[in-house]
Amino acid sequence: MQNQQAQVATAEVGEGRELAKGNAGQQTRVRTQCRAALSRALDRVRQAAKDRGKRLTALWHHVYTMDRLREAYYRLNHDAAPGVDGQTWAAYGEQLDTNLRKLSDRLQRGAYQAPPVERVYIPKADGRQRPIGKPTLEDKIVQRATVEVLNAVYEPEFLGCSYGARPGRSPHHALDAVTVGIEKRNINWVLDADIRGFYDAIDHEGLVKFVEPRIGDQRVVRHMRTWLKAGVLEDGQWRQQVAGTPPGGSARPLLANLYLHYVFDLWAAQWRRRYARGDVMIVRYCEDVIVGFQHKDDAKQFLSDLRERCHRFHLELHPDKTRLIEFGRWASARRQRRGQGKPATFDFSALRTSVVKRGRASLRCGARRLPNGSARSCSGSSPHSKAREVSEGAVCTEEYVQTAVFSSWTPAPQRGKRPWGA
Repeated sequence: MQNQQAQVATAEVGEGRELAKGNAGQQTRVRTQCRAALSRALDRVRQAAKDRGKRLTALWHHVYTMDRLREAYYRLNHDAAPGVDGQTWAAYGEQLDTNLRKLSDRLQRGAYQAPPVERVYIPKADGRQRPIGKPTLEDKIVQRATVEVLNAVYEPEFLGCSYGARPGRSPHHALDAVTVGIEKRNINWVLDADIRGFYDAIDHEGLVKFVEPRIGDQRVVRHMRTWLKAGVLEDGQWRQQVAGTPPGGSARPLLANLYLHYVFDLWAAQWRRRYARGDVMIVRYCEDVIVGFQHKDDAKQFLSDLRERCHRFHLELHPDKTRLIEFGRWASARRQRRGQGKPATFDFSALRTSVVKRGRASLRCGARRLPNGSARSCSGSSPHSKAREVSEGAVCTEEYVQTAVFSSWTPAPQRGKRPWGA
């Protein structure tokens, strides 16, 4: 009965008609019931994931359930451009249950193969071309369903300093964290770091090695490999992608976050606890990193170690966008006494950050000042006890990752006391 109701509603959408009042209510109730069942299933995954040292070996069946795939389909952008198969959202929905049933069967049997991503270019404001990817509709469905399941595993493990591409977090939250760290902590220097071409430089084997200590279901790992190796189709020619995450899909932000979680977040939190002499604030939004320091020598040493750390994982800090800036509540007065002019500004998550008078750091989005009471900073001595518990607790409970991953894959440190490139 529910399938018939869904088919009627899908047909009405495909024909460009409004849902009838009765069908709209029925469809809402059906989807609400499905969401509740899916949420309960993920609650079981979250419960199992609480044991941080346990490998999760039964995850893939959560991905290929009909309800999960249907929910992923409805969450897609209805007007997105089709991929190499030419399949649009509306056309696929004309026989939604039949299509999803076939897709579910292929996923269950291991017969699904990720197709290549069509790559096109759009002009940027500076005259250059920005490449974008157009995955097929079914691949976007599978990626979104997989991301929902993996979020249940990894979301509690991500540190509080990570804000990009995470449920319930936005650039505004990251900016709030920077505001609190600069205004409440003794921050005198800010490292504005940007990783050059990050999404296209992620090492495939390294990413898989980061995932395997936690994800024991080889079906999930195998499909992750197929996304990484699917390649791109450009001007009708297939090209293998030797590095980087699949462009245009839902899996790309999560895989990128996973990579930086192990390459940067855990390492930076460990560096702060072991080597920093003063206050240190860490905020990361995707590949954009803001690290605040009380002492200049801490900032210089961290930048040097970060360059080495990135090099070991096939990454590179952007030479023009990575800067060490004198910043904070007293930066203007200090620079004025030295006759050096106003402090520099920096862009973080597409938001301009600057220093103003009266000893306060003004962080603005447009013309509206953002609130600084809701931030969850990764500062080592945050004024918010809840934020401190989140960041420090996550680091302490993920020591198994440092043992399982860093000791077995990361090259041995070349300097005596600093572990794994710290």
